[in-house]
Amino acid sequence: MLRNTLLLLVLIGLNYSCKAPNTDAEVIIDQSIALSGGERFKTSTIVFNFRDKQYRAKHNNGNYVLERYFTTGHDSIVDRLTNDGFERFINNQRVVLPDSIANLYSASVNSVHYFSVLPIGLNAEAVNKHYVSQVSIKGESYHKIKVTFNEDGGGEDFDDVFLYWVHSETYKVDYLAYSYHEGNGLGMRFREAYNERYVNGIRFVDYNNYKPISISEEAALLNLDVLFAEGELKLLSKIELEDVRVSYE
Repeated sequence: MLRNTLLLLVLIGLNYSCKAPNTDAEVIIDQSIALSGGERFKTSTIVFNFRDKQYRAKHNNGNYVLERYFTTGHDSIVDRLTNDGFERFINNQRVVLPDSIANLYSASVNSVHYFSVLPIGLNAEAVNKHYVSQVSIKGESYHKIKVTFNEDGGGEDFDDVFLYWVHSETYKVDYLAYSYHEGNGLGMRFREAYNERYVNGIRFVDYNNYKPISISEEAALLNLDVLFAEGELKLLSKIELEDVRVSYE
């Protein structure tokens, strides 16, 4: 009798563990990074075009060179961000910029590269991940995860807050949202991924970029998925990466 009771308890425990959702944000994000090509990314060179500019990222196990190439008038401009800092070159000549301007350009370059490979990068030491809840969007189940950053190592915009919706079965990030500080207050964006493709082992997507129709208490960052489902977000733009190429040394 005791043996049968113990066996029943084990089976109940196994059944519950199979049905209970994984609520460990760290584990969920790590799985998402892995299937997005996280290991390959560590030694990759990625090139793509975005809004009339070319971007190039070279990674070597923690060392990086993030570049942006474009022309204005007769000038050829290269912005370069590395582990050592930011530099701008005009017609192959390095130019000295005020710190305030250099910080703006650096943040701009970093932002495009950062968003291009998400969720890769979310396992950095300065990243804090918190499980919010399990939700449904368009009939699909998602883990809703909040991401914040430490001031030390979190970059210029360390106080920005992100949300990621990771599919409960595929572990792919299909939606994300973030809040950021701007001159006239707090801004918010919600992005819907589409056009998924793998280029030489690394996952890339494009995004429909939305914002709240009106700013209100209901338009809090945590509620943007609800507003999206209710059609209460306005399509602001499309984020499309073109001519994506990936190579390895």
